[in-house]
Amino acid sequence: MLRRIIVASNNPDKFREIQEKFSALPLILQSLADFPFVPKVVEDQPDLPGNARKKAVEVWRAAGLWTLADDTGLEVVALGGAPGVFSARYSGPGATYESNCLKLLEEMHHVPEGERQAAFRTVICLRTDEREYCVEGTLQGTIGRNPRGENGFGYDPIFVLSDGRTLAELSLEEKNRISHRGRALVKTEMLLRGLLEVSPFP
Repeated sequence: MLRRIIVASNNPDKFREIQEKFSALPLILQSLADFPFVPKVVEDQPDLPGNARKKAVEVWRAAGLWTLADDTGLEVVALGGAPGVFSARYSGPGATYESNCLKLLEEMHHVPEGERQAAFRTVICLRTDEREYCVEGTLQGTIGRNPRGENGFGYDPIFVLSDGRTLAELSLEEKNRISHRGRALVKTEMLLRGLLEVSPFP
């Protein structure tokens, strides 16, 4: 038997990244799409750890399976850390990847090149039957002037790395190796390997 874990997300892009990262582990990963009876979790916490922890705990309570949840934010220095915890809904109700990027680029229009620093930050929480564990990953970069690249999602097309490429210009394998979520997932993978040795089955 394999350990079943719920990824507390309906985002297929995020789920695909996590599946890729954990492909060598003895797991069956399922997204919230497989659990329509689980109530939607309101992300009303003031920070990323709070939202990740809340999602993991509430989905675990509703479904009774180990649950993995994350919250990711883009923190732009020139905007005082915004959009931060509001990254996914930055452009308001009905926000899309494109509308969020457009709003950010508009707000950054007059910011000069040397002051466009930003960081992606991901917090991942795993809720097991016994307790919860949280890890974090960050990635430093800058905000570009125009979207570039066909891969990735979210703010990836405007997040520029030190080599001049955007996250959206990386392959999924490259992105998973260096990204904020990739770094947090490496820590999560190590955590899961230890936990599965002790408690391998559902």
